[in-house]
Amino acid sequence: MAISVYFFFQIVRAKPSQKALNVLLACSYVVGAEVFIRMTGGNLLYEASKYLVILFTLLGVFTTRLSKQPIPYILYIFLLVPGILVAGFNATEQSTLRTDIAFNLSGPVCLGIVSIFCFKRKISYQNMQNVLLYMGLPLVAMTVYLFLYTPDIRETLTGTGSNFAASGGFGPNQVSTVLGLGMFVFTLRFFMLSPTLLLKIINGLILAALSFRGIVTFSRGGIITALIMIAVFIIFYFRKVNIKAKLRISRVVFVFVGLAFSVWVFSKVQTSGLIEYRYANKDALGREKEDITTGRSDLISFEIEEFLNNPVLGVGVGKIKQLREQKEGVLAASHNEMSRILSEHGLFGVTAFLILLLTPLFFRLKNKSNVFFYSCYFFWFLTINHSAMRIAAPAFVYGLCLLDVQFNSKKFRKPMKNGMEAKLQKTSNV
Repeated sequence: MAISVYFFFQIVRAKPSQKALNVLLACSYVVGAEVFIRMTGGNLLYEASKYLVILFTLLGVFTTRLSKQPIPYILYIFLLVPGILVAGFNATEQSTLRTDIAFNLSGPVCLGIVSIFCFKRKISYQNMQNVLLYMGLPLVAMTVYLFLYTPDIRETLTGTGSNFAASGGFGPNQVSTVLGLGMFVFTLRFFMLSPTLLLKIINGLILAALSFRGIVTFSRGGIITALIMIAVFIIFYFRKVNIKAKLRISRVVFVFVGLAFSVWVFSKVQTSGLIEYRYANKDALGREKEDITTGRSDLISFEIEEFLNNPVLGVGVGKIKQLREQKEGVLAASHNEMSRILSEHGLFGVTAFLILLLTPLFFRLKNKSNVFFYSCYFFWFLTINHSAMRIAAPAFVYGLCLLDVQFNSKKFRKPMKNGMEAKLQKTSNV
């Protein structure tokens, strides 16, 4: 409650030139704190964080000047409506239509509103780093909580499955996802904002702590996603800077790899080697598991089959889980947003997903200023495939890849490969 009140007044009272930045900072902090608040029982509503992000970005939409071209995302939101109507027509006495719609559409709607607000909005590089820092700080607090209030890792081990005890008693998948996002944030600070040895040590220690707690959740999706984000960022950052900065980055990469290896070895010792079995898809006895997806492939196959059975309108919002229980006796979610939107929304879902998939890439063809673009884009795409949109993070981070990041630092003044100077403009909106 205090978070929502504080940021609401920060946005409302902000000067017009600072209002959009305050919206992004507020959303970023809420996204970073979401899982921690859920973990500690601090939410009045389970989906409160998504609703707050929607509220803050709507404030931004109605009080700041938008790009003239967020039409794809307006269309995307309208494409979700037929699925609601189908769900209403197919409602039964056992259905909880309002709950199903709120739970299943809060994430997609949040993504649409955030995208409308962020699309082609200019932001300075310095402010972009501040937005990411606001996301990272609550994750540091959550990491401290995990160290203080969860048992010794060895005491929690029962096999190579996801470890709820090491995740603060909360969903390991969601904890791993946000800790992976924290790993990315503090990797950025380790590479880009640590000019002194002291800052490098501080950011390195925070990064190591986040990485260790993420690894010992035994949930692989968030950590693998973080590693891909980090690798993509380093590649594109390396390509953008001048030769002197390239030499510096090369040295930092060497230190970074050493830090990563140390964290992995420490995690392996703390888990008695079970973490290595987990990432090698083996059980506690070292036997290879048949299904690397831990049963999710069957759930996804069922959703694709229902899409083929109902290709135009789909089965309706929130109905795929009920159908699975009726036909197969299994009450489980695939946590895959791609197959879910196909099965529940049909061809309207296909069109909606193609908008989400392709619009940022078309934007990127014309504007290559955002050095964080591919990291944010891959976070969204990979996360919705292993954790759906149960938290607000993929929706908000997707919006970040639509921002037009403006640089005015000399170290970024590097000619592009086509011989043209990279355009370095001053901030106009944020």
